[in-house]
Amino acid sequence: MPRSFADIHRPLARFFRSRRLRHFAQSFKLDRQSAVLDLGGAEYYWPWLKVRPRVTVANFEQRDLKKVDLDWVRADGRKLPFQDGAFDVVYCNSVLEHLPDEASRSAMAREVARVGRGYSVQTPYRWFPVDAHTLTPAFHFLPKRWQSRLARNFTLWGRLQRPTPAEARGFVENIRLLTARDLQRLFPDAVIERERFFGLTKSVIAVRQQRR
Repeated sequence: MPRSFADIHRPLARFFRSRRLRHFAQSFKLDRQSAVLDLGGAEYYWPWLKVRPRVTVANFEQRDLKKVDLDWVRADGRKLPFQDGAFDVVYCNSVLEHLPDEASRSAMAREVARVGRGYSVQTPYRWFPVDAHTLTPAFHFLPKRWQSRLARNFTLWGRLQRPTPAEARGFVENIRLLTARDLQRLFPDAVIERERFFGLTKSVIAVRQQRR
């Protein structure tokens, strides 16, 4: 019996993220000399790769990474402190849907295209039948005002996490899922790839191979 939402979410996240990361590394032919910006990412999954590229993680949080061979920069993805083309490739996983509005998403998309000679930007797919953040079928199709009322007691996340009403409301208000068309509009020079699960599109990924 799971004791927390993390007990269920963690193994699922590891399965999908490790598969996604391996596909990313193969697609861009990463090696030890590849300079990668992990935008909005974390340190824990990079050891899953057999070959470790030179990774810089940019996030709001500040962490002590003495035990991990990564660089960490505290930064806002909408205004990155890097020169044009500073990285071979930008990797961004499940971040776009947490930005508050279209202007913020457009600003981050421009920064990704500016600092990376290539990029791979993933976001959960709006029309996948199970909500990726609460692991509850069809929950994300409801109006936001209904989600705010139901999240605490009628989702797997709410039943296990037991948030306060204010926390539940903030949780659902912080998520705006995208379609493939939305992602293409943000990244017009990208190819949109589909990550599938049992034949259904689970995530969409904007991919631009490296420019020389």
